[in-house]
Amino acid sequence: MTASDGYLLDNRQREAGERFDAFATLFDPTTFRHIDALGIEPGWRCWEVGAGGTSVVSWLARRVGPDGTVVATDIDTSRLAPVDQPPVEIRTHDVGAEEPPGEGFDLVHARLVLVHVPDRASALTSMIRALKPGGRLLVEDADPALQPLTCPDEHGPEQRLANRLRQGFRGLLAERGADLSYGRRLPRLLREAGLREVEADGFFPMTSSACVALEAATVRQIRGRLLDAGLATEEEIDRHLANVEAGGMDLATAPMISAWGRKA
Repeated sequence: MTASDGYLLDNRQREAGERFDAFATLFDPTTFRHIDALGIEPGWRCWEVGAGGTSVVSWLARRVGPDGTVVATDIDTSRLAPVDQPPVEIRTHDVGAEEPPGEGFDLVHARLVLVHVPDRASALTSMIRALKPGGRLLVEDADPALQPLTCPDEHGPEQRLANRLRQGFRGLLAERGADLSYGRRLPRLLREAGLREVEADGFFPMTSSACVALEAATVRQIRGRLLDAGLATEEEIDRHLANVEAGGMDLATAPMISAWGRKA
């Protein structure tokens, strides 16, 4: 996704920081577990694609130490400034349209990125090309079509409203080129790209304070888009946000599929 495409979830909006914090709470433990299993060591050279916030970049920097490198890229790097110091290098970069920011990486990682990139195939090829022989790729992306509901237990009007707004949100994403069933294809795509030892798993958070925070921040961030598209009224959005704050709903995120492999 390029900065001029009218990305639905602009990193510069205030709610973006709240969303990044929620993503860190929900998904960092899974991401760190996978990267540890891939054998990260001091001195590794890593590329964090579409970094967005700082949590993964900072963790990688601690793991690779002063002899390593973490190249953190995004189309909007405004939230990465706090970690702009060695071993971190921050670069503005469009993974779907530009050459990789280097080569010979031990690890390339992207989380919740490629689902939004119009030219996902080119982005994945670029990421693999940047790996050194034997380097590891970890791609983690949502698959909203696997589980399309905010409230899987749709037992009342509050849950039905939440699910209708989620449906509208996903429609807006699809209009902007997001592939809402991309996550499930990752293992096959990594094998077809020639990676070895490909494996994958999934994580499906529901009913947590981070899910609540993510839902509230997302709805506030896209409020104007929902209204402009006629997908909700002011009253419906206000009512949903009040329902979320009340804490009586079991709110879920889309399943996140993690797939990893090694370059031959």
